[in-house]
Amino acid sequence: MQEKYTYLLVDFFCIIFPFLFSFHPKFKFYPQWKYFAMPAILTASFFIIWDIFFTSKGVWSFNPEFVVGIYFLGLPLEEYLFFLFIPYACVFTYFCITTYLDFSKYNKPVRLFTLVLALLIMLFGEFHLSQWYTSSTFILLAIALFLIWLLKVDYLPSFFITFLLILIPFFISNGILTGSFIRQPVVLYNNNYNLGIRMSTIPVEDTFYGMLLMLMNVAGYEYLRKK
Repeated sequence: MQEKYTYLLVDFFCIIFPFLFSFHPKFKFYPQWKYFAMPAILTASFFIIWDIFFTSKGVWSFNPEFVVGIYFLGLPLEEYLFFLFIPYACVFTYFCITTYLDFSKYNKPVRLFTLVLALLIMLFGEFHLSQWYTSSTFILLAIALFLIWLLKVDYLPSFFITFLLILIPFFISNGILTGSFIRQPVVLYNNNYNLGIRMSTIPVEDTFYGMLLMLMNVAGYEYLRKK
């Protein structure tokens, strides 16, 4: 297989199993698509604008050897698919967990944890304003967590449990994209704009970036579902 399909294959394997299992009788996520679609499009639009700006400023870039070569506004096709496929996999996993498990009794301590986490990462982001990727990710996530805390939602325990489970495929897929298992990274990060701390090859900021991406999608999905 030619290396130019690397990123496309990462996207494919992130979506294929959640998509197929969406039609399984025990899960039946496909009726939930009407609640997932609009939040996913709006969240993807937000992240794509952020992505276009950071790519134009050299915060990160994409290795042309590992993408098919179709670009729009400076981003490869695979990057657009990423912001739809990854949220789908995350919200599908969240749906499965909330369908069969109830973590509502943990809501009170998790609310406290959420508030403390929001305050800590907000302070951390403000201390690293010169590192654009670090500061923007931490501050935006802190704002999102604080808003969710203010809304007194009941799904935070399920959200965090899902996020912990998602970290397993996250480290595999993101590891590939950052060069853990291939000869060069697909996504190239300029360390002038981040902390320079890596988990293997994955910038530590990516974990919080992923949390923000998932939180915005889950929050939008829950809002429409309950409305």
